[in-house]
Amino acid sequence: MSYIYEALLRAERERQSSAPTSDDPNAPAVLQDEAPVLAQREFDLVMSAIPHHDWNPFLPSFPTLAKHGRGLEQFRSLRSHIYQARNETPLKTLLVSSGMPSEGKSFVTANLAMSLARNSSNRILLIDGDLRRPALNHLLGAPNEIGLSDFLAGHADLQSIMQRCSEKSASADSGLSDLNNLTFIPTGTLHDNASELITSPRVRELLARVSAEFDWVLIDSPPVLVFSDAVDLSRMVDAVLLVVRGAQTTYDVAQRAKSSFGNARLLGVVLNDIKNPPRRDSYYNYYYYSKQDKTVEAPAKTEQEEQ
Repeated sequence: MSYIYEALLRAERERQSSAPTSDDPNAPAVLQDEAPVLAQREFDLVMSAIPHHDWNPFLPSFPTLAKHGRGLEQFRSLRSHIYQARNETPLKTLLVSSGMPSEGKSFVTANLAMSLARNSSNRILLIDGDLRRPALNHLLGAPNEIGLSDFLAGHADLQSIMQRCSEKSASADSGLSDLNNLTFIPTGTLHDNASELITSPRVRELLARVSAEFDWVLIDSPPVLVFSDAVDLSRMVDAVLLVVRGAQTTYDVAQRAKSSFGNARLLGVVLNDIKNPPRRDSYYNYYYYSKQDKTVEAPAKTEQEEQ
């Protein structure tokens, strides 16, 4: 925990302690919702201590920052499915992975985080858990000098590895003006012992701490058929979202990727980068979700494909 945060929190607690207590006959009655209010104040102190940096997102990779468009609608649909899943079973920490590289997992993770952040006042944390080939900092145009690997190695505290968009970036024509509730943890310093870092107890410590403060925690991970990191992380999260790429990911690769996660909760499959997208009234074919289905379904055919 950073010294800045400790000082702010100590000042807030001192302010609270100086207020009239329940023993004071002139003190007002304690409201039943006082605890949530105090919790929100403490969270506001945490957020105020997070460093702000200039972000320069690569806009072509963020359809969710547009005002309209097919890509924006697709991620809104995906977001709705995730909300539905959370209504059925507790869901806060979500791991996004793929079977092989270049299937779009980082693209999906970043845009889903943006969609969740723009939709409500929920507090969103985006974590780049791919310690081998980080991509989220490039998509966001964010610095990557310190991050997850530094915390896991014991070289940094949690507060210092988080970052938020600066007011300068938010005021620019970048679409970031309504993302004040989005926090980002990059990978930080790359290490040769990525597998050892991912399996360290500090990962569970981090997830426990951020789960108490954020409404959604999204983690980008390495391809599951290439490295074991995604499998290790899947044991610590609520659910897994699998990304496959149209006209590239074979059915066999998708099935093996799904099987690699074993007993982890597979939330669904995102079919990314469809070359011949279905009609507007069939856009839901991009995303498949079924809590009963234990297999990865082959994509449904459009009328054009059937012809």
